[in-house]
Amino acid sequence: MEWENQTILLEFFLKGLYGYPRLEIFFFVLIFIMYMVILLGNGTLILISILDSHLHTPMYFFLGNLSFLDICYTTTSIPLALVNFLSERKTISFAGCALQMFLGLAMGTTECVLLGMMAFDWYVAICNPLRYPVIMSKDSYVPMAASSWILGLFNSAVQTALVVQLPFCRSNIINHFSCEILAVMKLACADISSNEFIMLMATTLFTLMPLLLIVISYSLIISSILKISTSEGRNKAFSTCSSHLTVVIIFYGTILFMYMKSKSKETLKSGDLDTTDKLISMFYGVMTPMMNLLIYSLRNKDVKGAVKHLFNKRLFGK
Repeated sequence: MEWENQTILLEFFLKGLYGYPRLEIFFFVLIFIMYMVILLGNGTLILISILDSHLHTPMYFFLGNLSFLDICYTTTSIPLALVNFLSERKTISFAGCALQMFLGLAMGTTECVLLGMMAFDWYVAICNPLRYPVIMSKDSYVPMAASSWILGLFNSAVQTALVVQLPFCRSNIINHFSCEILAVMKLACADISSNEFIMLMATTLFTLMPLLLIVISYSLIISSILKISTSEGRNKAFSTCSSHLTVVIIFYGTILFMYMKSKSKETLKSGDLDTTDKLISMFYGVMTPMMNLLIYSLRNKDVKGAVKHLFNKRLFGK
């Protein structure tokens, strides 16, 4: 790990688990398996949501977007991390690092907004079922999903542009598995307080606002569920609701911990906290897409029925 005090940086060194070869092999196997599950599972969901006409509804349109988003998000960082686990020279070019920062932050922001849209969709379906076809028409849910992507790309473009303009003259050793934007900012030999303030504002806008929409939506949903007369119906609804809330809590909790905690000078120099950040970021980057797949898709009877129908149709011609 040389390359200290360079004037012009051409590449970054991704520290990751440097110095722990056995841990690198363990994480390579674990993350590779999880990444394959994410690709195959979400790819299957996207395919059946297109091929099965019964799934041409706002809910599955949003789920298809979420699946594509999770594939994109994991692909921005996981393949390079897997290569680096088995490589001695764990480097990435400056341009490649900027691209990875942009895509990672764009996908994360988009998912924040999209989960808020999905919560609103479910609220309308549960609390206003008779008006659902009118409120959640194609003219409504397509622009809702599109706006999630536009906001994510816009926020990431601004944040990434501000970071790449910083002077990097101290070190090119990123104490992370990927070019996570906070880890890169810490290498700048300039005051980054303005960058942190803008990031805090963006996190408040694109994370807390969707989270507020989710809280309001689920509060109204739970209130509506409590009015269900049968205990079986209430239990079923609460089971689905708690599963969705689990995803939301893990996803938003990780983001809020990473991007809204105090960033004092002591914090920035703390190696222990860097290790914590890395592990949390990995958990956030791999486990959340896995949980999205398990909770929103594999526990869904319509999805399982569509997979079975598609399998029988292709295999047996039924």
